[in-house]
Amino acid sequence: MLVVLFVIVLWYGGLFFQSFFLHRYAAHQVFTMSKTMERITFVLTWIFQGSSYLSAYGYGIMHRMHHAYTDTNKDPHSPSHDPNLFAMMWRTKTIYQDINKERIAIDQRFTKNVPQWKSFDAFASSRFSRLLWIGLYILFFALFVTAWWQWLLLPITFLMAPIHGVIINWFGHIYGYVNFQMKNTSKNLFRFDFLMMGEGYHNNHHKHANRANFGVKWYEIDITYLIIRVLDALGLIHLKPIPVKK
Repeated sequence: MLVVLFVIVLWYGGLFFQSFFLHRYAAHQVFTMSKTMERITFVLTWIFQGSSYLSAYGYGIMHRMHHAYTDTNKDPHSPSHDPNLFAMMWRTKTIYQDINKERIAIDQRFTKNVPQWKSFDAFASSRFSRLLWIGLYILFFALFVTAWWQWLLLPITFLMAPIHGVIINWFGHIYGYVNFQMKNTSKNLFRFDFLMMGEGYHNNHHKHANRANFGVKWYEIDITYLIIRVLDALGLIHLKPIPVKK
């Protein structure tokens, strides 16, 4: 069952860095970190996302656009404007690549302070890097598969980040419950988000986009936020104070 454990590690490792680094740091900047720590996190994101590595720059800008244009025709990913999840994800991929390769003009409000490491992104996003990771995944499976059905998990390792994305950006706008009535279709997928480490509290997040903790109810435990609190206590990052509403 080493293969199953390997896929679980990739699932939660890749998901953590997508949520922690790409989402809460690059897009929303709910905490700060040193430049050295930022570079280390770039590399760790590449290691855990592997063949489906996402750039903090491209992701951060696209996610800010999602919040600004949620469920309108300018939203980079919305079930309201695509016939199926494959069409939505293909459009998301196109917009992400256009942003990341700076092929389109972007409003400055979306680019402000988004972390960018061009040389590393170019390598980590290259065909060579992606094929290298795919080759390593295939080799690992070839060495440790113990049952035929385990091979069915292999495509998940290739496309881990897009799978994480479609769960939130498609299903998180169709299924689930809401704590806040809003002018968009965002939903909370789980009452306890064991699968997506807090990202599944999507309705909460759309209501309070700049909060580090996506949970609102007592049972909505945000696992990524708990890890963030530990990293903050260790001095590796610094959570920004939450503004007090008067």
